[in-house]
Amino acid sequence: MNRPENLKKLYFKDTSFASLMTHRIYNILLVASKYDAFMLEEDGRIDEQIFNEYTALNLRYAPRFTLASTIEEATELQRTRNFELVIMMPVGDSREVFELANLFKRNKPEVPIVLLTPFSGEMLNRIFGRQDFDDIDYVFSWMGETDLLLAIVKLIEDKMNVDDDIKSVGVQAILFVEDSIHFYSTILPYLYKHVFVQSRSFMTEALNDHEQMLRMRGRPKILLARNYEEARDLYLKYERNILGVVTDIRFPMNGEINAIAGIELIKNLRLRDPFLPIIVESSEEQNREVVERQKCHFINKNDRTMHLLLKEAVTSNFGFGDFDFILPDTGEVVAKVRNLKDLQNQIKTIPTASLYYHMSHNHLSRWLYSRAMFPLAEFLRELRISNVSEIDEARQVIFDAIVAYRRIKNKGVVAVFISDRYDTYSNFARIGEGSMGGKGRGLAFLDQLSKRNMEFYEYDNTQIVVPKTVVLCTDKFDEFMESNNLYSVALSDLPDEEILKRFLQAELPRQVVGDLYAYLGAVTNPIAIRSSSLLEDAHYQPFAGVYSTYMVPNVQGHRITTLMMICEAIKAVYASVYYHASKSYMLATKNVISREKMAVVLQEVCGEPHGDRFYPSFSGVARSLNFYPIGDEKPEDGVVNLALGLGKYIVDGGQTLRFSPLHPKNILQTSTLDFALRETQTHFNALDISKTTFEPMVDDGFNLFRLPVRDAEPDGTLRYIASTFDPYDQVLLDGLYEGGRKVITFSNILEHEVFPLADLLDKVLKVGEREMGRPVEIEFAVNLDYEKNEHNTFYLLQIRPIVDANKSIDEDLTEIPAEDRFISSANALGNGILSDICDVIYVKDGKFSQANNQLIGYDIDKFNKQLMNENRPYILIGPGRWGSSDPWLGIPVKWPNIAGAKVIVEAGETSYHIDPSQGTHFFQNLTSCGSVYLTVDNIGEQEFFDSEYLSRAEVIAETEFIRHVRFAEPLVTKVDGKKNLGVVLKAEAKN
Repeated sequence: MNRPENLKKLYFKDTSFASLMTHRIYNILLVASKYDAFMLEEDGRIDEQIFNEYTALNLRYAPRFTLASTIEEATELQRTRNFELVIMMPVGDSREVFELANLFKRNKPEVPIVLLTPFSGEMLNRIFGRQDFDDIDYVFSWMGETDLLLAIVKLIEDKMNVDDDIKSVGVQAILFVEDSIHFYSTILPYLYKHVFVQSRSFMTEALNDHEQMLRMRGRPKILLARNYEEARDLYLKYERNILGVVTDIRFPMNGEINAIAGIELIKNLRLRDPFLPIIVESSEEQNREVVERQKCHFINKNDRTMHLLLKEAVTSNFGFGDFDFILPDTGEVVAKVRNLKDLQNQIKTIPTASLYYHMSHNHLSRWLYSRAMFPLAEFLRELRISNVSEIDEARQVIFDAIVAYRRIKNKGVVAVFISDRYDTYSNFARIGEGSMGGKGRGLAFLDQLSKRNMEFYEYDNTQIVVPKTVVLCTDKFDEFMESNNLYSVALSDLPDEEILKRFLQAELPRQVVGDLYAYLGAVTNPIAIRSSSLLEDAHYQPFAGVYSTYMVPNVQGHRITTLMMICEAIKAVYASVYYHASKSYMLATKNVISREKMAVVLQEVCGEPHGDRFYPSFSGVARSLNFYPIGDEKPEDGVVNLALGLGKYIVDGGQTLRFSPLHPKNILQTSTLDFALRETQTHFNALDISKTTFEPMVDDGFNLFRLPVRDAEPDGTLRYIASTFDPYDQVLLDGLYEGGRKVITFSNILEHEVFPLADLLDKVLKVGEREMGRPVEIEFAVNLDYEKNEHNTFYLLQIRPIVDANKSIDEDLTEIPAEDRFISSANALGNGILSDICDVIYVKDGKFSQANNQLIGYDIDKFNKQLMNENRPYILIGPGRWGSSDPWLGIPVKWPNIAGAKVIVEAGETSYHIDPSQGTHFFQNLTSCGSVYLTVDNIGEQEFFDSEYLSRAEVIAETEFIRHVRFAEPLVTKVDGKKNLGVVLKAEAKN
């Protein structure tokens, strides 16, 4: 069997229908007598009829007609306006028409001219007998039908576009050979209408309304030839793209009418393509036998049902309509295929004799060509089998090719969710007509981005994809809220638990529940139900991580059980819009809670099951700007945080491995044995998939395991990402060895490149920043193929802008005198100048400890609420990592607890070497609100914290653990994020 190429390396480039049919006829100059003009304009209402004709056939861009009834009027119009087509209707002595045509051609030779004459033998003889036709492109016989005008327009548009469209995507063409003006004037409208109807049938392969309209542009072109030489030249020029031929037998050849010109044409075509469909129409019945000997379809022109016979012949021979698989010996239909999904489902069960017959005659590829599936058709056209024994292998190749094509076709398109079409190979769909929200838009953008950037296809053993996604749009949120009368509850001051309870008692729209049931038939992994509000991940105020995200097990064989859990999770996500933390965030960002709307993203969770837990090989957050460069790193090199297991561990501030994609071996955390043992990941998150009940809690991580890293060793997921500590030799060994603590270093990936993570992330970040037009943050997860390392998957989970990253500081902060600085940091996150802060909240000396840190968090939350109510921004100072959920690492506050802090400082007494957890939701929100983050770690000339200075300020309030002080003058803060420098000036500083 001759395969076109290795299917694993085959990339089915999706057809760009938007690039087709770029040359259009928008304006037509119609030159006719006043009487003809009256008939067309008043009685015939030509503009209205042609518009209705276009609308009925789902066509766009109906042309407008401008009528001219005198030569002078026509000449003036042609001089002053642009027309893509001129149609002339001769009256009486035809000499004026030809003189005008000659004049028009001299002025604008590129504009085609059509002669439209009433059907009359006498009129045609007079026209052809007297005049030179060099300036006339086509002559048609006019009986008052608007469908002929449509056929004329489309014939000329086809001629204008055929070269570009065939070269661009491989559009097909039908060659129509006929010299009889009366006959082709009659047949062309029927032929075009049939093509348009066929095009509407393959519109069903489109994924949304816009794509349906665009796919019409991929319909077969019709090329009219009026003599042998013209037919021969057109065929030779477009040979690989001729869908079929319709031809007469008697027409001009070598300048004279030839009774067998059509026979000669057929013989020549058969020599070049023995399987080319050819339909012969002739008024001479004696030609039938010779035509059928050439394996062509014969139609008698004199048959009263000639139009129906032609339609049937075109349908069966050119691949139009459904595909009937027949047994060649008997003609019995053994399978019927309506669309590509049908073909995929039936290809392995079609009888061998039938499949061999159709494949050996190129019928399958022709059917696909006629339905505008050009890449797949081209592939199958080159798939040749030499004998029946190769059929089973061919079945698998065809199946794999259809799967590959459907995946790339679905990629990058937001489809309308249709329950009976959504299947395993669908990728991204929407339920509803409202907005998809910030996260939904970001995912759709990522899906499109990953499709159109060819560098994402350079990795032979790795796919870069967006997980299977369905978005429940905001109009469904509105419907849910209104039908259940929930706004009064939502906007009240009820506790979060009570709001959640009321939402869970409500009902989702019935149509939504039905669609979700269909969706579950196409997914096998657990499902993440993610918030996607209008404000979430917006360019200027991203609400990252403010709302809930739940993960739901997918109980195989119990779809109803899973459906019920998903419905509960969706209602819980809706409820999270109105939790206290969300309302605080609204207040901090000066947004109005009633304007917020929630879409919900349903997405397959990336990973594999391991007993009763489910998680990916690893997850990460990558940023195209690195505010904490070390060594040779530059801010524009980007930064990545990696962790074993689910990504929630990262965004909640867990300990991760940090590196720059351009410097993957430059890792501070593994630079010494002490650092590696103390500052690498010790726990990971996994989804508990053992439970078949789901009762959402305000804490959306209630059904996630927090497990020690050692628990992953039996799962085999530490294979490429862990090193082993040898306690006897006191060394860290790359890889897994018996005994010894397992340390998450990602050494085999970053040092030995068993998986091209660094290079891949560098490409993803650069493409994301280029396409979004600003620095970006990207969440991702990876599933590794531990068996052969041949089928790895890199999942793009979210993209959002890094807000306000382009502000710059003009001055050199290092030149500010030390005596003017209260805090100085060489490890600063953020940009800009803050000059309106007089308040400071700080943790008292000696109070930072695991036992106290939760209580400290409660105190800070109270002070934060008070200062926010007073609209007073403040500086927050304390040891350890702010925003960590681990009290060992820092004070476990979430963003709403410190939403009023404009400057956050890690400084003071601590022996911890804590890597600031940038890239998390916590830090995304800090930067979105214009806050800055300063880390004071190594005391020196450019890095210090004058804690004594705080004692000079007025004490406003204090608790056992924290103190609130206020200065009479503002403490000006300046941060140069490009250089990672930041200072807080003393209130009395003159700078």
